[in-house]
Amino acid sequence: MTGIYEDILGTVGDTPVVRINKLAPDGIDLFVKLEAFNPMGSVKDRLALGVIEAAERDGSLKPGQTVIEATSGNTGIGLAMVCARKGYPLVVTMAENFSVERRKLMRFLGAKVILTPASEKGTGMLAKAIELAEKHDWFLCHQFENEANADMHSRTTAPEILRDFDGRRLDYWVTGAGTSGTLKGVSRVLKKERPETKVIVCEPDNAPIIGSGAPQAYLDNGMPAKSHPYFRPHLMQGWTPDFIPKLAHDTIAAGWIDEVAPIKGDDALEYSRRLATEEGIFCGISGGATFAGAMAIAERAPKGTAILCMIPDTGERYLSTPLFEDVPEDMTDAEKEIAASTPRYRFDVAPEPPPADGKAAPDAATPKAVAFVDQVVTSTDEPVVLFALEWCEFSWSIRRMFADIGVAYRSVDLDSVDYQEDNWGGDIRAALRERISVPTIPQVFVGGEHIGGCTETLDAFNKGRLQSLLSDSGLSFAAKDVDAYSYLPKWVHPR
Repeated sequence: MTGIYEDILGTVGDTPVVRINKLAPDGIDLFVKLEAFNPMGSVKDRLALGVIEAAERDGSLKPGQTVIEATSGNTGIGLAMVCARKGYPLVVTMAENFSVERRKLMRFLGAKVILTPASEKGTGMLAKAIELAEKHDWFLCHQFENEANADMHSRTTAPEILRDFDGRRLDYWVTGAGTSGTLKGVSRVLKKERPETKVIVCEPDNAPIIGSGAPQAYLDNGMPAKSHPYFRPHLMQGWTPDFIPKLAHDTIAAGWIDEVAPIKGDDALEYSRRLATEEGIFCGISGGATFAGAMAIAERAPKGTAILCMIPDTGERYLSTPLFEDVPEDMTDAEKEIAASTPRYRFDVAPEPPPADGKAAPDAATPKAVAFVDQVVTSTDEPVVLFALEWCEFSWSIRRMFADIGVAYRSVDLDSVDYQEDNWGGDIRAALRERISVPTIPQVFVGGEHIGGCTETLDAFNKGRLQSLLSDSGLSFAAKDVDAYSYLPKWVHPR
């Protein structure tokens, strides 16, 4: 992509094709199309833009109308981007077993995310979306049967592939199947323009709903009537809902699929990790699964074969999934050995003392600062006071706790712009230190009584002392049965 775009939507599509070097068998030209280069990191950005713009053109989506869709996450993230730019409220329904990162991304983009029980599977989150759309007269995207989904790929993804492989061999095109918009939209173009190219569809080996050949029951509007009998829970988020989408059914009926490749979950994890460590390509579980299918083809194909594999998204939205469960947060033994190879900046060695000519402590507090601290600490209008640093994680731990229990407080952020002139924040800190003989920040007072720093305040909450002081100061708060240490940063206290 080059040049200046009028808005973010202009950056959807035109994703790169990259050669695989270390992992490709000798004599095989293996390529991947990296859909993570879309602005929200997945192939579903294309779907989102195509569906919304088609609905705008035909009038089924009214200005300001709420958009709703059932999604495992990537479609919802793409829709959240499109709706944010175009000004449509968005509600997403999503089964609770999909990754937490996806929920947060959608909410960060302004969407509302309604979770449905994992036991109800994809049909459950779809049924909830339908129910909400009918109740509130919202626009339902119908991504699993909406022709605008496939049309977008016929207009963008397929021509990009034809352009990039113009004058080159392309023997196999390998993809997964979620909504099957990519599958239908690209395969119908390839079968017309590059009939020699075989279309390979990957699906979980334990949920072979396409490969089984068993029919899917549909309602008159093309939506699934019930779960497919061969569906089982599987690892590949975004692949294979518990039904065969109409777009996939159309592709099967047209005869555009040459082979269905069953993929093991372990192979999906392995190739996602190997793509990262051996090729520098960062993708999710579904990308690793699709690449496993491409590798199976590559290992049996004759030399000179050219294979293109779709990699649908990036790996960052899988941090809470099994893909990252073996990636440690703390230093490994090998990393500790590297750290110990030089003498300084180590957890197992005390820091060096300050230079002998350095100041042992800041200057004494000014009378003005002493009076300010006394006035703030003893105020009856704002009995809860937090002396803090604006972006200190421990200060934020206290803020999170106060916000969670609904307590109003005054925060004196000593390093903020408001306290920088003439080192006013430093003077206040010196006055505070003289008052309590403690140099560290944050420090908390309730009703004029000094509670302490971060851990002391958390301890006071866990023991009930903080709640008593709040009550004595006439403050109401929400009773919470929670370990206050859960408010600490994860690197200090994993939640």
